[in-house]
Amino acid sequence: MGSAPTLAELYAEVQLFYARQMQGLDSGKLEAYADTFTEDAEFSHTPGREPARTRAGILADLEDFHKRFEGDPLRRRHWFNMIDIDPQPDGTIISICYALVVKIRPGKAPEIAASCVVHDVLTRAGGELLNKSRRVEYDPAL
Repeated sequence: MGSAPTLAELYAEVQLFYARQMQGLDSGKLEAYADTFTEDAEFSHTPGREPARTRAGILADLEDFHKRFEGDPLRRRHWFNMIDIDPQPDGTIISICYALVVKIRPGKAPEIAASCVVHDVLTRAGGELLNKSRRVEYDPAL
């Protein structure tokens, strides 16, 4: 069995996980995005909506959420930054980061649609990182 990763190695792994996860979401690969969650995960991403539970529930929730964008050339980019990780004794990783959601429309300047704090619990399955839970808190408009 190999040694535990250093904090720097773990940090880089979490950054790569987020990069791949969010690029999948932003490119419309909803099933691939849902597959980055555990089978029993919980995902709370929109104020006023109940959290989605289970991987299948997350996929259904995302498909429903994205219906509002059908026929709209809007593209969204999710930028995760200022990531703070805290490895736990049980092997999970508490991750808190800032997220900006940027709207991109043809012929217009990019626009920040939301500023958020993302609270994740990451775990491993088959050696890969997965989201056990995600809670997104939106910053209030000033």
